[in-house]
Amino acid sequence: MKKVLITGAAGYIGSHAVVDFHNAGYEVIGVDNYLNSEEGTYKRIAQITGKEIAHHNIDLRDKKAVFSLFKSEKDIDAVVHFAALKSVPDSVDNPIFCFDNNNNSTLNLADACSQFGVKHFIFSSSCSVYGNVTADQLPVTEETQLKRPESPYGYTKQNGEEMLHYFSDVKDVKIMALRYFNPVGAHPSGEIGELPAKRVNNLVPVITQSAAGVIDAFTVFGSDWKTRDGSCIRDYIHVSDIASAHTLAYEFLKKQDDEKFFDVINLGSGEGVSVFEAIKAFERATGVRAPYKVGDRRDGDVESIYSNPQKAKEVLGWEPKFDIEDMMASAWKWQQKLKELGMAVHKL
Repeated sequence: MKKVLITGAAGYIGSHAVVDFHNAGYEVIGVDNYLNSEEGTYKRIAQITGKEIAHHNIDLRDKKAVFSLFKSEKDIDAVVHFAALKSVPDSVDNPIFCFDNNNNSTLNLADACSQFGVKHFIFSSSCSVYGNVTADQLPVTEETQLKRPESPYGYTKQNGEEMLHYFSDVKDVKIMALRYFNPVGAHPSGEIGELPAKRVNNLVPVITQSAAGVIDAFTVFGSDWKTRDGSCIRDYIHVSDIASAHTLAYEFLKKQDDEKFFDVINLGSGEGVSVFEAIKAFERATGVRAPYKVGDRRDGDVESIYSNPQKAKEVLGWEPKFDIEDMMASAWKWQQKLKELGMAVHKL
């Protein structure tokens, strides 16, 4: 049984990937420092998989700790690297911390892969690497020219890809960078999902918190964008669909004959959904109203971005299975689980 190391394994996407890799028959090792997650997630993963997942509490900026992990967990065949600070506003407020955390963790993992003979690396990237694309560039393909990212977070993803590309030129490792658009929703079981943070920034968690009465109302940042209803447009993907793409990417990499390999693939639905449309989809799916107010535009936001997912379909055989109402229904189910866990308020 191949051993796969998943970083950020107690986090939002990482926890779903743990389930998907386990269900595909791989031995999973989890790593997290619980900066934006909590160790109890592993217990809820076990409720889904029926098995406790081996896991380690490590700050990946600590190179000595990273090397010690690789030394103790022998025969790791792949690293799936999710661990990163993902908040765009937080990265704007504190870019140095974002650079330190996101880029140095990637460097240390790449170095460890080289030292310990790990042959496969899957990098959690983002559509933010494309910057603020113009209408004539939509939908975004992997060949769309990269621009200066709108946030330090986006830069860490762009820079992470470049570091790994150079690394793959000289080391015998096969690397795939998956550029997500907007992961949302929660596991259909309702056992795992996106944990509430000190500063909730993503749209779907603020919709569910507003609907649940955790917050009075959330803010739609701008209604004067040059879009069909004045709000920003995003390409939303169910987190379980995102997770399954990583398993498929690993299986694809294992089949490649070249010892040195690097590629990037977009993960999106190919359809743009506006903020106002997303709110209406939530209310249709749940029958619950989500109070909101309209505010000014937010620094770091991109007006409109959605993908052309054709390459993911052709290369990985991947297509999304969940639609926008499925995403909203599962997110609402997770919000109810948070209430049951006593975590329905801002916690981390």
